[in-house]
Amino acid sequence: MALKQPKFPALPTSLETLSARLQKIINSPASQKAQSAFICKAPDERQEDWESIVEAIAETDGVHIVHHENSALRLSWEVPGQAKTK
Repeated sequence: MALKQPKFPALPTSLETLSARLQKIINSPASQKAQSAFICKAPDERQEDWESIVEAIAETDGVHIVHHENSALRLSWEVPGQAKTK
């Protein structure tokens, strides 16, 4: 009988790692309260991944992007049926 090789979970891709980092920022209580977040590409992140994420965000209804220097972005969003509070 052959020994079964242990199965290890696959390591996340660079895109998945970037996505998880940005989700953490966007889902933070402060960002949710302000309905905005400031995000920027980390030096060790791939430009292709960054561009892919930015494109996906730009295609999302109700999300607004302001581009800043060095690939930094200010995201803001509207929650349907909810008036924005200040």
